[in-house]
Amino acid sequence: MTRWLTDVRQRFAQAAAGQQAPPPDGAPRSLGEAVASAAASEPGPVPPPPSSEPAPRPPETHPVPKVVRDAAEWSWRLILIAAAVAGVGWLAWELRVVIFPLVAGLLLAAGLQPLVRRLRMAGWARGPAAAVVFVGFLLVVVGSLTLVGNAVGGQFQDVVDQAEEGLQEIRNWLSGPPFSIDEAQLDSYIDRAVNVFQDDSSVTEQAATAATVAIEILVGLALALFALIFFLYDGERIWTWVVRLFPARTRARAAAAGDVAWLTLGQYIRGTVLVALFDAVAITVLLFILQVPLALPLGVLVFFGAFVPLIGAFVTGTVAVLVALVTQGLLIAIVVLAGLIVVQQVESNVFQPFILGRMVRVHPLAVAVAVAIGTLAGSIIGAIIAVPIIALVNTVGSYLASTRERPPPVAPG
Repeated sequence: MTRWLTDVRQRFAQAAAGQQAPPPDGAPRSLGEAVASAAASEPGPVPPPPSSEPAPRPPETHPVPKVVRDAAEWSWRLILIAAAVAGVGWLAWELRVVIFPLVAGLLLAAGLQPLVRRLRMAGWARGPAAAVVFVGFLLVVVGSLTLVGNAVGGQFQDVVDQAEEGLQEIRNWLSGPPFSIDEAQLDSYIDRAVNVFQDDSSVTEQAATAATVAIEILVGLALALFALIFFLYDGERIWTWVVRLFPARTRARAAAAGDVAWLTLGQYIRGTVLVALFDAVAITVLLFILQVPLALPLGVLVFFGAFVPLIGAFVTGTVAVLVALVTQGLLIAIVVLAGLIVVQQVESNVFQPFILGRMVRVHPLAVAVAVAIGTLAGSIIGAIIAVPIIALVNTVGSYLASTRERPPPVAPG
């Protein structure tokens, strides 16, 4: 454009001077040609650089709907999880002589650890504090069992005599209407039952089974007490060693989750003890008022049975109903049964939700399902440990979900 303006000025200057010079080679011969030439020489718009982002792909077409594919992916993952849980359960059942005593020692340690902590805060060393709590626990258990044994021994013969009278009354009921079973038929039924239990092979098998169970109980009891000592004395260092097995980046969260689980377990044990004590005291007072024999031993039985949630106290309480039926008659047995039902209703609807609901937040439906599964999988022991496991899974899962690592925020550009 500058060159064209220079040429135009030169031509106007030559025209003013009366000279007509030919345009140089390549120069425009007229103003229109100059304008067209200048327009042609101007650079055009610069095209934008090619984008680095890939072009959008057309939507994929798949023969299987996405919902079905998602369901299939979830299905095989759930199958793997169920297989892993089943494998762990099978291994625990095969090693139950070792696993269950360790679990029992862990549960006892969770309930007794606050006492050890208080003694250590008062200036006691770790060893003496653990020893005092352990010995005190043994004295309480052995003393209660001795008290129950003395009570049973003092009233046992009276109960046996009254039981014989009660059985005779039952035979009289069966021989009358509406059953009308004569003495001969009833004696034949009793003889058949006795013959079944007196069979040599049955007696031998039962003796072998009883001996095996007795050995397992003794070994498990010794292992549970041994584990309890070390859990009280060295529990913190044992957990520190376990935490070191985790990857370095997850050790902090694992240690925190373990602390939450231990706190939950201790609260559950203390809450269960309070609930069991409520059931035992209420039933014992009722039996003393009705003058049912063996009231104190039956109350202790209800106390230990209450450690099986929902059904334990009621099942052991039915023994008190049977004793009342045999020793005091049908009317007193009905009163004991009604009192047992009332106590269970108050405990289930008022006391237990107030205690355990504040300590361990587990829904009653989850408790019922856990007890049913635990009973099917591991009998009484499975029913006892099922609810603590559900409580631990609930608490630890909620903690890990609430502290899940989130991606760092993107800085504004």
